Amino acid sequence: MREFLFAGWEGGGNVAPMAGAVRRLVARGHRARVLGDWSMREDVEAAGGLFRPWETAPNRPDRRPETDLLQDWIPKEPGAGLTRVLDRIMVGPAALYAADTLAELRRAPTDAVVSNDLLFGPMMAAEASRTPLAVLAPNLSVLPIPGLPPMGPGLAPPTTPEEHAMAEAAAAWLGGQLAARLPTLNAARAALGLAPLADAFDQLRAARKVLLATSRAFDFPVEALPAGMCHVGPLLEEPAWAEGWTIPWRDARPLLLVAMSTTFQDQAGVIQSVLDAAACLPVQVVATLGPALAGAALRVPANAVVQERASHDALMAEAALVVTHCGHGTVMRALAHGRPMLCLPMGRDQNDNAARVVARGAGLRLPPDAPVAELRAAIETLLADPRFAAAAAALGAAIAAAEPPDALVTALEAMVAQAPCRQAA
Repeated sequence: MREFLFAGWEGGGNVAPMAGAVRRLVARGHRARVLGDWSMREDVEAAGGLFRPWETAPNRPDRRPETDLLQDWIPKEPGAGLTRVLDRIMVGPAALYAADTLAELRRAPTDAVVSNDLLFGPMMAAEASRTPLAVLAPNLSVLPIPGLPPMGPGLAPPTTPEEHAMAEAAAAWLGGQLAARLPTLNAARAALGLAPLADAFDQLRAARKVLLATSRAFDFPVEALPAGMCHVGPLLEEPAWAEGWTIPWRDARPLLLVAMSTTFQDQAGVIQSVLDAAACLPVQVVATLGPALAGAALRVPANAVVQERASHDALMAEAALVVTHCGHGTVMRALAHGRPMLCLPMGRDQNDNAARVVARGAGLRLPPDAPVAELRAAIETLLADPRFAAAAAALGAAIAAAEPPDALVTALEAMVAQAPCRQAA
């Protein structure tokens, strides 16, 4: 039995993969503690982990929009969401996250730290205490991979001079944002007795393992991954608040699932546009809201219902099409059920996921503010052309076959086997 200390934060789609990792380790006979926001406690304990709250680092008490650390739906200028991540999660409070992690490492013996890929503080604490470190990315890699465009703008691998220029410009912008914050990061490292970094991404590269909770069959192909990086397959864990639900219709109309973000992204208007687009189509519509939009005032047409806590697995088993913001977990779940998608990405990792769905022929992509007529035409196209469903089923099968179910546990066990003595700060 090994003792793993996870470090996470409430970012919506990053909670379920961490809970999935905890559940898999516990099922194998290991123990897992999770440092995280109070809002994560229910998911951690449902997975069999021991929850420990952040004490001095930012700690979100619940999932209401008012307590969101980022509130990245407020700024409208390009890149503002990412700069908020840097200032409010990755770099700005890194010293506070590091202090809490070191305190927990002193409190109990630990074989390895498993940090969310956006939390530089716990990574520094592991480095300072010489505790083996793994980084868990809940979706695609934020760490640059040679041959792939940078994460964020939703670019495909460049093939033309213009596309190469766009990818280089996006990478340069990200590099500049990180470089501007490097003094803050290095000050936090110096307080722990660590050497300064020349590149902020070297904090991630210092990990023994970088585990991508996605599939190589989903990501764009590359010749080689950076040292220590590997795909472990999607960690699909239903949130603790999800409930079973029985579809009220039993007729020939195809079911359209509207599954936008379960965290607040000011997406009620997008959901309303999709409901309006589908109102006159011969379909059944279920729109799921999640806790963040509970009680939202929507005009619901006669062929639709709105649910706050319905299980996506139960609905996707019946759906013909998924209309989604393209969060990684929703995309992976839709593909696991072989469902094509209408992608309406609103930021975060969603543009990059949408680019991969469209490149594989498993869906179409529109901006989230697309007119109702365009949404309706896209829905009709996706339902009428069987090639989209066939491509989604093929991609889902490839993802299921790409990584073994125990890939994450095996990788972590191999890592701690190289350091058999438990580490203490």
